[in-house]
Formats: sequence, structure tokens, C-alpha cells
Amino acid sequence: MAKAILGRKLGLTQVFAKDGQAVPVTVIEAGPCVVVQRRTLAKDKYEALQIGFEERSQKRTNMPMSGHFAKAGVPPQKVLCEVPVPESGDYKVGDKITVDLFAEGETVDVTGTSKGRGFAGVLKRHGFRGGPATHGSKVHRAPQSSGGTDAARVFKGTKKPGHMGNARVTTRGLKVVRVEPERNVLLVKGHVPGARGGIVLVRGR
Repeated sequence: MAKAILGRKLGLTQVFAKDGQAVPVTVIEAGPCVVVQRRTLAKDKYEALQIGFEERSQKRTNMPMSGHFAKAGVPPQKVLCEVPVPESGDYKVGDKITVDLFAEGETVDVTGTSKGRGFAGVLKRHGFRGGPATHGSKVHRAPQSSGGTDAARVFKGTKKPGHMGNARVTTRGLKVVRVEPERNVLLVKGHVPGARGGIVLVRGR
């Protein structure tokens, strides 16, 4: 059974546990998702499900994708994603995947796109401490030397200024605090990558 569902990050809040302790949670609108395609070992050399999230209008769907959805007999979807599934999985094209796939207390991994920060320096991007602020120092936020005179080059992987964020990030080991099937809502303890309204993939462990 494929323990994965697409959703949208709604924001952060807190709930109270039975002992009265406040638990910070991220609210995710998870599903419902529809199975658009089934990848098989015989045809595609691997087993996976292609699932779709959020319907979109036919007018905003191009012809190749319209044909893809028509072949599956499902309405056009905004987001598509492939998730691995065991060969013995019993999902078929057109089946719905809902949030009740998960249970309270379960541990999940959440994948999303982190917030883009643009071009950032080493203090913000890598947490460098910076140079002295006084006594005539002219080095404050600059990275300074990034290699030796013997090498006469910059080594790969050196921490430098550059593009920060807007990357695929997975937060692992988050606990499911609450499942609300009637609202398609999943509450997980802690933070998940991305801004409010971003698409996330929730996977069971």
C-alpha cells in the first residue's frame, strides 16, 4: 500500500495535548488525491503510482495532458507526483487516496520546496560569524580566503555566497498529532519546508 499523499501547507498553529502541554503543529490540507497512472514492472521496469492533487479546469490544461487525463478517466489535475508502491499494491487508476491513510502517532517524512532567499552572503547562507566590527577592521561580512596558494584554485563544495533556498527539502521523522478526514486536514508536529500555500508530499516511514 502506497503510504504517500500530496497536500498543501496551510500554516502553523498549536494544539494542546491531554496533559495540557502546547504542541506546535503544521496544518496540511492533504488530498484527496486520485491515481492517474500505474507504473508496472512488466511495462516500465519499476512499480509506482502517479497521483494527482487539486482539479484544474479543462481550459487551462494543454492537449497532451488533456489526453493523459482522458485516458485515465479522471479530471485534469494541477499537481502530479510519482510515489513508489510495492508490486502487490492494490491501487488502480481512478482510485482516491485520502488523509485517513495516516493515523495519530505515526511518523512521516514531509517533502516541499523551501523559501527562496535569492543571492545571499556567507553569514546568512552558511552561518559564518563574520570579522571584527571595530579596531579598524575592514573585514566584516566578507568570506575572505577560500583556498591555498599551493592549490591555486577553489575546491568544489567550498562555502561561498550564492543562491539560497528554493530547493527540494525533506524534513524527516515528524509525528502526526491529529487526522481530520472530514476536512482533509493533517496536523504534524513541528515545521515543514516551504511557505504557506506550498505543495508538499507526505510519506509514511
